[in-house]
Amino acid sequence: MEDEQNVWLRRKAEDPGHVAWYVQRFRDLATSGADLGGEARLIDAMAPRQARILDAGSGTGRVGAFLHAAGHQVVGVDLDPELVAVAEQDHPGPTWLVGDLAELDLAERGFDVVFCAGNVITFVAPSTRVEVLRRLGAHVSESGRVVIGFGAGRGYAFDEFLADAATAGLRQEVLLSTWDLRPFTPDSEFLVAVFGA
Repeated sequence: MEDEQNVWLRRKAEDPGHVAWYVQRFRDLATSGADLGGEARLIDAMAPRQARILDAGSGTGRVGAFLHAAGHQVVGVDLDPELVAVAEQDHPGPTWLVGDLAELDLAERGFDVVFCAGNVITFVAPSTRVEVLRRLGAHVSESGRVVIGFGAGRGYAFDEFLADAATAGLRQEVLLSTWDLRPFTPDSEFLVAVFGA
């Protein structure tokens, strides 16, 4: 079924120039001085110093690079080898890996924070959502947190996501409507969910 395909892979297949557009978009935003560190500031605030952090769906590496510069040990995983190559080129330092979050099984576990930013959770195939959430939780330490942020209107209702997270064994701690700590309300157009393992 078409809706069961990973949305990012489907977009790449439909538009071979999509990756180049995406990469250039964020390079242009950085050049213009846009604030691209909001997600990373929140993750940094909840992590101990020199934390081990897993950037799940790391894309071009912008968030993981910020956290690496703040002194954290960052591992980024993304499905798209083109994006991982850009991360390696633009942001040396963290460990960047190609991998499918639905099959995530790193030898390294016990991360202090596992996060999934940039609407990544809405790109995974719907049939794999619970498994992706379960695997993210399996990589966090007992005292660590899993943080996932995404916008409304992307084919994954917030209530459905929260139910899937509970099914995957994640314990809800805090719900926000932005990466800058505004509270979540029924009218929120964005969700940042913080879970305990």
